[in-house]
Amino acid sequence: MVKIEADHLNVFYGGLQALRDVTIRIQERHITALIGPSGCGKSTFLRCLNRMNDTIPGVRIEGRVLLDGEDIYAPQTDVVDLRRRVGLVFQRPNPFPQSIYDNVAFGPRVLGLAQGRALDGVVERSLRGAALWDEVKEDLRRPALDLSAGQQQRLCIARVLAVEPEVILMDEPCSALDPLATLRIEDLMRELRGTYTIVIVTHNMQQAARVSDYTGFFWLGELVEYDETARVFTRPAQRLTEDYVTGRFG
Repeated sequence: MVKIEADHLNVFYGGLQALRDVTIRIQERHITALIGPSGCGKSTFLRCLNRMNDTIPGVRIEGRVLLDGEDIYAPQTDVVDLRRRVGLVFQRPNPFPQSIYDNVAFGPRVLGLAQGRALDGVVERSLRGAALWDEVKEDLRRPALDLSAGQQQRLCIARVLAVEPEVILMDEPCSALDPLATLRIEDLMRELRGTYTIVIVTHNMQQAARVSDYTGFFWLGELVEYDETARVFTRPAQRLTEDYVTGRFG
């Protein structure tokens, strides 16, 4: 089932066109990886999916992005609710300078989703969902910035899970992590795929091959190819895709 659909999407930063006529259908409760060289439009596209590009002066967007068949760029869209439904994990861990507990509780508090013992339950479920609970449960009041980089990234994932999203966007979530922490995040993505729709931007083609069900290859702002991951990496339809995944360029 299609969860997100981009239809002839074009994005402009002033006079610069960053995305050109991108059409893609992202499947529900699967992992979709977006690959391609730096500056090819992957992160721009990812930010279109929860309207984070709205915060950039001079950006202009043409085309449609549908979430469960509803255009998220329609005038009546509640952008705060959209960003609850479609959460974003950034490239570098960005925990708030607060306790572990308060980081996870922040969203539910602001949105009025839970309080008191119910909030305690949300924090525990979210930390368990991010495979972090067993490592931090003895001291939830510990400053989040005391955690390792890998733990901080899983804490940021727990913070997203706490507001009950439907989609999790990840913008190179492992680029600042060591190999062991990277494997923990990859294992976590596999665990989450049965519950959430996940879209990940990655420069690591081995990572895309390991964790994703579908892969989209971007080049100079265009979506060159989008298919099941196994097919993209072993039997790509486009010569440009083959040259990139085999390392001939990029």
